[in-house]
Amino acid sequence: MAHDKLAVLIDADNARPAIVEGLLAEIAKFGTAHVKRIYGDWTKPDLNSWKDALLRHSIQPIQQFRYTVGKNATDSAMIIDAMDLLYSERFDGFCIVSSDSDFTRLASRIRESGLTVYGFGEKKTPEPFRTACDKFIYTEVLVRADESEAETAPKPRSVKELRGDTRLMNLLRGAIEAASDDSGWAGLGAVGSIVSKQSPDFDSRNYGYAKLSGLIKDIGLFETEERHIGNGKHIYVRPKSGKK
Repeated sequence: MAHDKLAVLIDADNARPAIVEGLLAEIAKFGTAHVKRIYGDWTKPDLNSWKDALLRHSIQPIQQFRYTVGKNATDSAMIIDAMDLLYSERFDGFCIVSSDSDFTRLASRIRESGLTVYGFGEKKTPEPFRTACDKFIYTEVLVRADESEAETAPKPRSVKELRGDTRLMNLLRGAIEAASDDSGWAGLGAVGSIVSKQSPDFDSRNYGYAKLSGLIKDIGLFETEERHIGNGKHIYVRPKSGKK
């Protein structure tokens, strides 16, 4: 998977420069960014803050004039380019960076062609776009700790808040049950995969945890076990007795 060829398309009107380093580091987990383009009207001063980041990370700015007030020409340019890249058949997946629901159909269309779509946007991103992606990551978790905007990063929730989050608990319990063997144990990797398929915007970092294992352990309703299989360590999880 890490060798996948990816096309990264960024909507400059709906993303912040502070996310760039975290964004590219996250994308590197999924594959290699063979194309990195960002779209906007670069004649306007409100995009000046992007310029240093573009030079530093070799992101190609695509100029798109705002022909009419209230109409987003940037979205159209991104969609046209995405379809051209899709038809080139050179890529395994796309990374669409925007909080705009206008890209919902684009994400669906790319997936219909058998390619993977990774979406990146703020928590305000409408649900239709989030669920149209294979995986959706909130950009708030990508801001570097030393950035002035880092206060937007999620803080760890209390155990009471975690247990009281019905959606979270149902996702975890359902995934563990689906991935479990006859003894009730489920591999954490399989659990994470099932949760992501059911909820593309799920990310343990949204709850203030770097890894799913930390989130599950702190909830306190599941027991975990580390097993040595081959040359690696694997974590298994199951509901605690009487806590199903």
